[in-house]
Amino acid sequence: MTTPEPAASEALLPEDRERRLHPASWLFVLLQNLRQFIVPLLVLLFAGGRRDDGYPWWLPMVGVGALVVVSIWQYLTFRYRIEDDRLIVRSGLLERSVRQIPYSRIHNVAIHQSLLHRLMGVAEVRLESAGGTRPEAQMRVLRLPEALALEQLIRDRGQAVHVGADAGPASTPAPAGITLLALSTWEVVKLGLISNRGMIVVAGAFALAFQALPDRMAGRLLVDYGREAFGYASGFAATWMAKGLVLLAVVGAALLLIRAFSVLLALLRYYGFRLQRQGRRLTVERGLLARSRSSVPRRRIQAWTMTEGVLHRLFARRTLDIDTASARGADGQGDAGAQRGLDALAPIAPPATCDAIVRDVALLPDWPPQAWRPLHPRAWQRLVIGDVLMTAIGCAVLVWFFQAWGTLALLWLPWSIFVARRHAARAGYAVDASLVAVREGWWTRHWRFAEVGKLQAVELRQSPLDRRYGMASVWCDTAGASPLATPLRLRLLPLAEAESIHATLAHRIARRPLRW
Repeated sequence: MTTPEPAASEALLPEDRERRLHPASWLFVLLQNLRQFIVPLLVLLFAGGRRDDGYPWWLPMVGVGALVVVSIWQYLTFRYRIEDDRLIVRSGLLERSVRQIPYSRIHNVAIHQSLLHRLMGVAEVRLESAGGTRPEAQMRVLRLPEALALEQLIRDRGQAVHVGADAGPASTPAPAGITLLALSTWEVVKLGLISNRGMIVVAGAFALAFQALPDRMAGRLLVDYGREAFGYASGFAATWMAKGLVLLAVVGAALLLIRAFSVLLALLRYYGFRLQRQGRRLTVERGLLARSRSSVPRRRIQAWTMTEGVLHRLFARRTLDIDTASARGADGQGDAGAQRGLDALAPIAPPATCDAIVRDVALLPDWPPQAWRPLHPRAWQRLVIGDVLMTAIGCAVLVWFFQAWGTLALLWLPWSIFVARRHAARAGYAVDASLVAVREGWWTRHWRFAEVGKLQAVELRQSPLDRRYGMASVWCDTAGASPLATPLRLRLLPLAEAESIHATLAHRIARRPLRW
């Protein structure tokens, strides 16, 4: 789906009548419904009873037939209509609904094509607004030209509303796209080598084997083959050094397997990745077998995160993620993977390219900040306290079991102190009239920042230990942040400095309208 822009969206989406979905839409709705009910149907088919007990083998087919009827009914009752300033969607089986969605409220237009979609020349369209867990509308499915025309129409008319009356007619097309980042196949392979997603495949395979194989067969096979391999290694390597080399070879083979799966997953997800800026919107295309295309206004970006791990530094690359205020979560029909909004503007890119994207998209000409301010001079002591406590507890447990040998755990303390000092020396923050940024991490580094106009609230926090050391932290809340994302917080600042930043930011955001 490296997509040519449709020449005229109005020609494909006339406004004088309501439109149906693609005639094959019911088939994709049926497949989606079957995904939800496939487990109970299989259980009913294979474990519901025996034929000699009079169990009707065709009973599961009744359920499938009911799903076919529901799917066709959904297709027949779904309509949408193009208006000047909004999209009107009528749907419902028994309870009918009419949903009016202004173009200016649509934050993300996601177009997705699975392999079956691509074979049939159709695409699924999701229209997402800020907040909520469900999309405003989900069209499963449209012809691909219609899906692209609908995306362009929403982009053009939504932009015209925000620009205002001076923007001219609402149908004024957006300017041509500018490619900000395009990943080659080799870059995607690098992304796979950096990623650890292959561990998910390996862990999932083990879990599936333990669940699917009967009578603990997976556990027995694992133990038997482990013993056999250990015995072979003992016979092959007589000395402890040789045994250690064999063990390293086994670990290396496991790491290679994980990396191979990581590269495969990266190719499936990010092959053909291209980031474009089209007027006020950003568009991302990606995918090898299943292709997706997401489009979001750049003003909807709430916060930025740049990550650089050890393997990133080996390849001189970084990852640039964003938080948007679009809907997150499932589609309400059991598809937990339905969230296909923009999350990574640059899955992998050189640091200079990431900085250039930030300057271009966020309109922050001074990024990266030249004057990072340091943490409290005793911040490393505050950081190391947790490790000291955990090491003491671990040491006590080991001494209980291994007597004097357990005290060797204290050797961890010098490393903890070294890491804490390196972290504190490298961490910093920057606050000016337009930006709040924090830099943290030593082994794995990250930069997290947001425009002041995107902050929703600021909070001053002090733990008992912070009060003991005369420190405080300023937490900044933005919309759209994932619960698993690193919060935007300025940690371990001198108390007077934290209070000054807290008061300044609170004053600034109170005088500015929230931009999201």
